[in-house]
Amino acid sequence: MQDKLRLYLDLIRWNRPAGWLLLLWPTLSALWLAAGGFPGWHLIIVFTLGTILMRSAGCCVNDVADREFDKHVKRTAQRPVTSGRISSREALAVGAVLALVAFGLVLTTNTVTIAWSFAALAVALVYPYAKRHVSMPQAVLGVAFSFGIPMAYAAVRADVPWQAWALLVGNLFWVLAYDTEYAMVDRDDDLRIGIKTSAITLGRWDVAAVLAFYGVYLLVWTWLVLPDLREAWGWWLGVAAAIVQVVWHGTLIKDRSREGCFKAFRLNHWVGFAVFAGIVISSTLA
Repeated sequence: MQDKLRLYLDLIRWNRPAGWLLLLWPTLSALWLAAGGFPGWHLIIVFTLGTILMRSAGCCVNDVADREFDKHVKRTAQRPVTSGRISSREALAVGAVLALVAFGLVLTTNTVTIAWSFAALAVALVYPYAKRHVSMPQAVLGVAFSFGIPMAYAAVRADVPWQAWALLVGNLFWVLAYDTEYAMVDRDDDLRIGIKTSAITLGRWDVAAVLAFYGVYLLVWTWLVLPDLREAWGWWLGVAAAIVQVVWHGTLIKDRSREGCFKAFRLNHWVGFAVFAGIVISSTLA
């Protein structure tokens, strides 16, 4: 049982929290913006646990969908499903249980949030297959990883205003930035096995594009967020911290080394935290 539990924890990337943190910070930011400040512990707990559960469920589906590809990629060859230590059916069963628990949390909110949760699930299920047909599947991932934003607005306001969708689009560019860094790690393997990624599509413009994606993300969010904040200084403090990290990431990926690109991806959640902290400071502490 201990060995099986370790395999399940490996399947859902339990020892790699960076994945769910990338989803959590924009979702919590949206909760604060929608509520005009502290949104209450109930919604914070629901969306934090829901984010962890759905990211874990997504890993199960992704590993089953990519099991034949992952055999040929250095970084993923020893994943539990790919190596045969967990069957595809078992992995999908684990993912289904996690998704059902997350849906149980959603049921404690309102009917609008419940309705949008089905759209979020559909996008999450589509993404693992996008890399077979879409030249930049990271854009599909961007929608999936940003869907907590409209759901947060729905949970607070019982509707989804245009601002929520605009924030989703802005956040999509952040996902494009960090997941392109991630794709740069596996570019050689992906070219060999025929997978489509933004790193391959962008070619020699990959580094410039990543920095541009970061810039669009921060500009769009600044344009949308500033009118709703009590004081701007906290936001600008968060943006400054994010920009410092973006510049550092540029130095990490400029040589396109596996180690540098993976480090930049792995630490990206601090960019999201800086933006979230700026929102909290300006809307709550100002």
